[in-house]
Amino acid sequence: MTEQELLLDCLRRLNQLGIAYMLTGSMASNAWGIPRTTHDLDFVVQLPPSQTGALAKAFGVDYFVDEPAIHAAYSSPYQFNILHIPSALKIDFWMLRPLPFEQEMFRRRQRINVLGEFAWLATPEDVILHKLHWHRLTPSERQLGDVAGIVAVQQGRLDEGYLHQWAREIDVSDLVTDALAGKLPLKST
Repeated sequence: MTEQELLLDCLRRLNQLGIAYMLTGSMASNAWGIPRTTHDLDFVVQLPPSQTGALAKAFGVDYFVDEPAIHAAYSSPYQFNILHIPSALKIDFWMLRPLPFEQEMFRRRQRINVLGEFAWLATPEDVILHKLHWHRLTPSERQLGDVAGIVAVQQGRLDEGYLHQWAREIDVSDLVTDALAGKLPLKST
């Protein structure tokens, strides 16, 4: 299974379950910017505890799902993963937390078509901010390259006021300024 096939399979399962989600991470930056290879998918989910069993069951055969890990994700670090056994590709799920930026990011997600399947995707501005936040926590040239790619592709279409507002809130103002000025290294595909 390719990353693209895994993405479509996950989207179908999440859409069928009716779980509120948002695609983030590298796949989201690939959608808005310059694509690169990735070995996992990242979703933020708004998952009521009553749906953990349904989620685990929906991924059943061909996937390794640890239902107790899903239950544990309601506390720090608010994350669990599911592994596609035949390909060894990983799907990271992050629980939506009550933090202002995460709530706003989830509220602003956009519904797009991905190869015939609909997907809820973080906006380009929110992917930029999220990746810069993660870079601030754990420096990574990949995060910066993803951001530079989004800025290059979305040039002239980004809501710079929104970017600067939330950059102040999450302490990445200097990085947003550098990104918008084209000072971040562009990633190679």
